[in-house]
This record gives sequence, C-alpha cells and structure tokens, in this order.
Amino acid sequence: MSQVFKSFGSDKYEIIYPVLPEHDGLRLDQFLMPYFATFSRETLKKKIQSGEVRILKRPFPHRPSVKVYHGEQIQVVTHNYGLEDEFWNGHKIRFDKPEILFENKDVFVINKPPFMATHPTGKHLFNCATVFYEQIYGHTIHSVHRLDRETSGCLILGKNPAATNTFTNYFENAEVRKCYLLIAHKYQDVTFPLTAEENLGQKEGFIPRTFTHAFPKDSGEGKVAKTYFEMLFENDRYYIALAFPKTGRQHQIRAHAYTHGFPLIGDKLYGKDPSVFMRFKDGNPTLADHQQMQIPRHGLHAISLYFPKTKLAPFYCPISTDILNWIEANFYLSEEDVLGKARAVIDKNFGL
Repeated sequence: MSQVFKSFGSDKYEIIYPVLPEHDGLRLDQFLMPYFATFSRETLKKKIQSGEVRILKRPFPHRPSVKVYHGEQIQVVTHNYGLEDEFWNGHKIRFDKPEILFENKDVFVINKPPFMATHPTGKHLFNCATVFYEQIYGHTIHSVHRLDRETSGCLILGKNPAATNTFTNYFENAEVRKCYLLIAHKYQDVTFPLTAEENLGQKEGFIPRTFTHAFPKDSGEGKVAKTYFEMLFENDRYYIALAFPKTGRQHQIRAHAYTHGFPLIGDKLYGKDPSVFMRFKDGNPTLADHQQMQIPRHGLHAISLYFPKTKLAPFYCPISTDILNWIEANFYLSEEDVLGKARAVIDKNFGL
C-alpha cells in the first residue's frame, strides 16, 4: 500500500499515507481500515480521538467521520504501550532477543525467538526481527522469507535490496532446503517416514478464518503442498520429528501434521478444539486450555537452512530454550542427543 514516510523505533511507530484519488471523500476511519485490517473500527476511532491519527495541515483534533480529500496526507502514530504483550497462566511472557548465527556483507542468519514477528504486520510493530536489527545497523533491514510469529529458529535477513532479491528468488524457485524440528501429540500410531501431499487452502466463511484446510491432492481445491516427515524419537504420548517442506504454504507443516493425526503440542489452531484459538485470541483462555497446550506456543523450530546454489554451508540452529526444556522433561534427552540424530537425518535429506 502507498506510503510517503515510515519510521520504526523501540517505542513508537510512525507512518504517513497519501490520500489517493480513489480515497477522495472517504470518512477518516474508513480510509484507515484497509491499512489496519486487524484493528476493529472501534479501535481506529479511539486512535483518531486520542490524537494518534492526524490529517496534516488541518486543524486538530479530528472526528472519525471527517472526510479526507485527494492530495492530503494522514499521519498515524502507534506507541508501544503493551499492544504486543503475551500472557501465559496470567503471567506476562518475557520476550527473548535474537542471536546472529552467520553474517556477511549482504545477509545474516538469526535464531529468531518465539513471539517475535519477522517484520511489522497488524498489531505486531515493535517486537519484530527487522525492526530489532534496524535499531542496531541504522538502516533498513529486509525480510527474505518469514517464520510464523510463534515459530522459532533459522531466519535469513537481507542488508541490501540486491541480496534480498537474490535470496528471495531461491525461496520462490524452490532452490532452498529447509528443515523444522517439531514436537507432536501421539494420538495415533503414525508410520514414518511420511510424505504429506494434501492441497492446502482456506474455506470461505470458516471461523477461525486463518485455519488452513487440507484437500485431496487431485481435488482441484487449495494449492499444491508437500511435506516430508521423519521421526527422531517417540514415547507413549509424543513424537519428536523433523519436517522438510517442499513447498511454502501458510501453516503447511502444522496443517499437514494435524491432518495425519499428530498435531503439534501448543498449537492453538490445529488441535482437537479450534475454539481454543479464539479464547487465546480474545484473552480469556481457561485453565483446561493451558493444560491442553502445555507450552505457550506451538512446538515448531526451524532447525536448518541450506542454499545449494551458493557457497554458504548449511545453517544449523540451536534448539530454543522452551522446546529444549520440554524435551528434557518428557524424553530425558539432552540437546546433544537431539541435534546429533537430527543433523544426520538433515544431512542425508540435503544430499550432503
């Protein structure tokens, strides 16, 4: 969407939008709605009334119903006042900082912690990988690909547009190899290795609307998707496995695992009861919801990335602390135990 200025900081996000010809005569709150799709109209009205939205070069304050006209500019400021806080069992979750695993003049690879967005989107404007490193480097940092906010692990970021475009093309042309470590419920015995090839997509009118549905491969519904799974460890209740996505659909690993009977622990969306997701989203989960989830986020960690067309060696990511603690408590395995076995399987699948 069009913008004439934006500035990210650790405590304030500012952006200025131009009023284009097609916006001429719209109410101010209506003008803002496409830019802030995750905000309710009532929230936008409050932002206007609080002074966080201004029509530049016009007397202030404004009413939500005031009309905007072609050629004007609308300034929107959002302050970091707990908008992105996450809670677990009534306690605010502490956000960890990312760690750089590799860096050269063009790109760098980080171990993204859970609950950090890849880049600003929706209400997640401050705890973002690109914003975090822009404060350090003093210039724009580009997202090459993205990980879901709750997913931790290997994330590559670009330092300049040319390098970003090169590495983005690797993802778009399926010239990158990816591996994820997952922890899943053992609701039924699953035969591994397993290749999931169900098409994936959304259904009109389904709630939650972000839920990705699986369709038969030859049904013509959804988009082509393929994930290869190998199991590392199992006990009576859980699997620890690796997922090698061959395509890049929304929630692909989580949706395919759910479809084949081993949903991830901590997954509020792909579990036995999708209403759990809505209760967490609305901030009113029950004690039973917390007990069912076990951990505050889904058990998925991007453990490795490899770009065969470059001279870069494969990147291997340490296991995030929360997942490692769960593994130690439920499988009595160390990080060395898991990484040792995982790396052998990864290298084989990457053809190394």
